[in-house]
Amino acid sequence: MSARQYSWKDSLIYFLPILLIVIVPVIIWIVWNVKTGRYTNMDVSNRIQRKTLYIFIATCVIAYIAYNYFRNGYIDFVLLFVLILLFALQVSNFFIKSSMHTAFNIFVAALFFALNWKMGIIWLGIAALVGITRVVLKRHTPKEVLMGAAIAFTVSFIYLYCNIQFQH
Repeated sequence: MSARQYSWKDSLIYFLPILLIVIVPVIIWIVWNVKTGRYTNMDVSNRIQRKTLYIFIATCVIAYIAYNYFRNGYIDFVLLFVLILLFALQVSNFFIKSSMHTAFNIFVAALFFALNWKMGIIWLGIAALVGITRVVLKRHTPKEVLMGAAIAFTVSFIYLYCNIQFQH
């Protein structure tokens, strides 16, 4: 997305903090928890184990949102909605283990859809394949994948609506 609107240098400057504040710490957190036995697998399939994962990811996203706000003077709209999606998945986790993989891929489809509807449709197909593989790999039941999808569609719809409203 950044490379479309900015130079490669500016895109890297935008992405590097996300990589260092959110992505790398989350990867290290998951690997460390698997190696120490706190998580049974890299997917964090256990509903009870997921609670700490949600909290850690949310903390990283909040740290990035704060960093970006103090550095650039605005709240990153996309990461704000990632935080909302995480919160909704965490709440659903009290009742049913929703598929984070499916949910995040549906949200990415919405991000692409906001830029190019064809890419959004293609990524939505990828999200459907991800949901199917979650069931095939026995990481989720169809009900859990559908719950993750429903949550993501709701958050994505609100994101797209707000994105359209703020552009006009």
